[in-house]
Amino acid sequence: MIVVTTPTGQIGSQLIRQLLAEDKKVRVIVRDASRLDDSVREQVETVSGSHDDPAVLDKALPGAEALFWLVPPNPQAPSAQAHYLHFARAGAAAIARHEVGHVVGVSSAGHGWPTPAGVLSAAFAMDTELGTSGAAYRALSMPFYMENLLGQLDAIRGQGAFHLTCAGDLPLASIATRDIAGAAAGLLTDLSWTGQENLPVFGPDRLTPDGMAEVISQELGRPVTYRRLSIDDFASLLRSRGAGNQTIKDMTEAFAAQDRGIYDADWATATPAPTDFRTWCREVLKPAADARAS
Repeated sequence: MIVVTTPTGQIGSQLIRQLLAEDKKVRVIVRDASRLDDSVREQVETVSGSHDDPAVLDKALPGAEALFWLVPPNPQAPSAQAHYLHFARAGAAAIARHEVGHVVGVSSAGHGWPTPAGVLSAAFAMDTELGTSGAAYRALSMPFYMENLLGQLDAIRGQGAFHLTCAGDLPLASIATRDIAGAAAGLLTDLSWTGQENLPVFGPDRLTPDGMAEVISQELGRPVTYRRLSIDDFASLLRSRGAGNQTIKDMTEAFAAQDRGIYDADWATATPAPTDFRTWCREVLKPAADARAS
């Protein structure tokens, strides 16, 4: 039995389909089972609730060989670190209690980064806490998600631009969520691995944001440029959207670390994922943009 958290999210939903295609028995922890696709709901066991709740974990983990762990975002949390550790402490205790042998967690690339990195540092703290469970653990250490650009579809379509805080002429490691799901599925369906490791998984490109804009332009058939935001402007944007001071600190620290190259050292050891940025634009971004236009 494989237990999957966040089964309705971008990564979890794709992971479940891959596991079911391998005829694996899957149990999900889900806040609202009605959000599962009907075909998925018919094939999985469901436990209602949140995986920061020990009682929910005690219902979900008996008999589990492996667990997929992802902490959902919560901008209302006191801090990213407090949020991630709240989940991780409940998870580590339950994993040990039920003797779950293997855990795959979604984390960030850049372990060992020497300065605070906001949300990314919170993910590193989660990995350390889950490691205390005694289970074999793989921290899938991820760079920038390509899917983050879907949140800028209106700007891409209306202004012909997207915005990040990194330099336009320096490579930015990226990953498609389907490849995160694929890496997790590979680990969860072959439990021959042991020990605890960070496993960076990066897309095959070394594109700069300017290079990404060029690819987007070609795939959408319209000019799209990259416009760099300063960290101060990014903080102001978050504040205008109602973010609190701690959320702004967590996010700006993460983006500042990204700008300073927190992902770069992992390029040397990262497992290359199959989806390049052009393929993702063609198969994910363009259909989403076309749907928005219709």
